Amino acid sequence: MEISEEYGFQIVEQEVKEDHVHVFVSAPPKYSASKLVNILKSISAREIFAEFPELRRKCWSGELWSDGYFVRAVGDKVTSEIIERYIKYQKEEKSKQFRLPGI
Repeated sequence: MEISEEYGFQIVEQEVKEDHVHVFVSAPPKYSASKLVNILKSISAREIFAEFPELRRKCWSGELWSDGYFVRAVGDKVTSEIIERYIKYQKEEKSKQFRLPGI
């Protein structure tokens, strides 16, 4: 079962880069941003290590994800459309020129 289905949130847009991941999530208010990040990181790491056990030995301290993350809520000048467009632009080289307002 998908993580999002199990926990009742929706992944609106995502992009996986070489050294980071962008995920735009729509979630019920019962989840804090830190709780969502914890859910996504812990379950994805468990599933990836189950499928690729040799990867754990190649990771720093046997951990797939670093402790850090950045969260930006929708509102003010940053709408859901802007965030979706930003994540989609990550697939293109010109993404280096696109920045979220207020950051």
